[in-house]
Amino acid sequence: MSLMLTVRGNGLPRLEDAVEALGEKKARNAYRRAINEAGRDTKTPTQRALAEQTGLKVGVARKALRVKKASASDLQYELQGKGGFIRLKYFGARETRRGVSAAPFGQRQVLAHTFIKGGLFPGRKELGLGGQVFRPTRGTRWGRDFETMKSDVRIPDEMVKGATADAFQRIGQAKLSEKVARHIRLVTKGVLT
Repeated sequence: MSLMLTVRGNGLPRLEDAVEALGEKKARNAYRRAINEAGRDTKTPTQRALAEQTGLKVGVARKALRVKKASASDLQYELQGKGGFIRLKYFGARETRRGVSAAPFGQRQVLAHTFIKGGLFPGRKELGLGGQVFRPTRGTRWGRDFETMKSDVRIPDEMVKGATADAFQRIGQAKLSEKVARHIRLVTKGVLT
């Protein structure tokens, strides 16, 4: 990132006053505000890109992200992803006769021998387990053990590649230069732009 310096008005004396007024403390605070504003403006497009990339709904992707704002001592804005492999219920899972159909990474697929409901077709009943997708772990008899099915999607892994990383970098860089210039202009009362 580069900043361009333009001197207006009374020339050098005004520039000296502006640089003195800016000082290190005011400059760091201006940078902190600019970084946090740029991060805030970048967060929503990044969440949308993450949701599209993974096949999740935007609200689910939003819950998986945490923000660490910049401070005067640490001029760094972080958008952190948390969590492990995501359960299939968050990918529009629905039960069919052949198994459960879900769409991780936006690609719908049927997972054989999986279920959401209990009983025999066509009178299947809700199990009251929150719409989770299950797979039997042993045997085919009634009352069998089962496990919850998860996808291959992990938010922290997906944030550093593809459209999500591109959106954060591309939009973040553009917004950051715009916000830094604005805050420097505010602090120096228009002398530095």
